[in-house]
Amino acid sequence: MISFNKFYQTIAQNRLSHWLNTLPAQLSYWQKNNLHGEFSHWQKTLDALPDTTPSEVSFTDSVTIGSQSDINQGEFKRLENLLKKFKPWRKGPYHIHGLHIDTEWRSDFKWERLAPHISDLNNRYVLDIGCGSGYHLWRMRGAGAKFVVGVDPTQLFLMQFNAVKHFAQDDNVNLLPLGVEDLPELKAFDTVFAMGVLYHRRSPIDFLYQLKSQLAKGGELVLETLVVDGDVNTVLVPGERYAKMRNVWFLPSCDAMVAWLERCGFKDVKVVNTDVTALDEQRKTEWIDTESLEDFLDPNDPTKTIEGYPAPKRAIFIAHI
Repeated sequence: MISFNKFYQTIAQNRLSHWLNTLPAQLSYWQKNNLHGEFSHWQKTLDALPDTTPSEVSFTDSVTIGSQSDINQGEFKRLENLLKKFKPWRKGPYHIHGLHIDTEWRSDFKWERLAPHISDLNNRYVLDIGCGSGYHLWRMRGAGAKFVVGVDPTQLFLMQFNAVKHFAQDDNVNLLPLGVEDLPELKAFDTVFAMGVLYHRRSPIDFLYQLKSQLAKGGELVLETLVVDGDVNTVLVPGERYAKMRNVWFLPSCDAMVAWLERCGFKDVKVVNTDVTALDEQRKTEWIDTESLEDFLDPNDPTKTIEGYPAPKRAIFIAHI
């Protein structure tokens, strides 16, 4: 069974020690009451992963752990078979002992877009809200972050993260199966990332306040979200689905998003990047077995979703408190 004891021991000695007032009880309740029906099978797969000694561990330009020469061919095939039991792999890519986990999203593209614009992460405490399987957690660590915490309630992502961590063995990178609404006002992180989450929240303003409450004084927010063209008053509220997703509520214009952040008390708000999601960034691979972006767009007009809305366009915002 996944244990969080080492995480508790670590934060007891750092600036997150006050989180111990609530976190152990939350996660104990989660383990007793909220486990996915497949969790026991995933746990067996996790327990079956081979113990290896990676010849290299690098998170600077990629997430690369070991090389294929560290293991024999039989171990390589076993590794591939086990990790494919955690499909679909959404965010990545990962390179583990020469195995290329070719995820649906090329999350490294997003990192390359935002990295030049954020504050130096060296020695910072970093929180990633809705972190998926944790690809960007490793890149944040590679950029010098001292302590990295991701939160995401999706249990398959937790198992994928722990599969990677099994080989990386870095106790300063952690993922907790929580949503932002489960977090107390920690006011302890130097940088908070929230990428691809805001449009899934039914109350975006409450969400922004929740992000703000995690930041230490002078901290930085890095927010990436779907946007639409328009002025400060433009916000798209889709119908039942947007790009086949049911849980999409608000797509603001960039000007509207800036106004929301400023209304919530953020300062120095900047739009640092906008980018239309391309078919080479989100696509089908042998690691997902599901539909992807190509299936979400109008086959006769790729500038529109299958429902007729503007195709996914994303913007990155930087703000401070």
